[in-house]
Amino acid sequence: MLNLAQILAQELALKSFQVQNALELFAEGATVPFVARYRKEKTGEMDETQLRQLAERYAYLSELEDRKTSILAEIEQQGKLTNELKAKIEQCLQKTELEDLYLPYKPKRRTRAAIAREKGLEPLALFIQSLNQPKAQPLSLETEAAKYLNPDQGIATAADAH
Repeated sequence: MLNLAQILAQELALKSFQVQNALELFAEGATVPFVARYRKEKTGEMDETQLRQLAERYAYLSELEDRKTSILAEIEQQGKLTNELKAKIEQCLQKTELEDLYLPYKPKRRTRAAIAREKGLEPLALFIQSLNQPKAQPLSLETEAAKYLNPDQGIATAADAH
């Protein structure tokens, strides 16, 4: 994906060795105040403000990279990942931009209505809705529901259909 150390060096106007060394110290468990006071020689005299900005931006970009990985896997699983989309996702540097790219591929929440549509019961729902109209014909709901029986879909009785 992206070279985080290089991006951080450009964004924060630092030299790459400063970023690399500071990130190594953070990975070892060193805190920002410790690095600012006792490891100045290793970070090229970076002050506490620069180190804090570096740590925060690195955490943000690391989370972004993890999210990119999961989004790419999800879209790949759907079979909708194109080379163009993959390139756009890999080049994102903002979480909102990444989520905007993912939005059309994000799985929708399955409601009871969506499940009923999948089972082919939408015409029955429209029929039931038509019964609520003032000039509705007095037809039997049970008779109409019997037309939609399908044991393979879990609709064995008229009561299951409505």
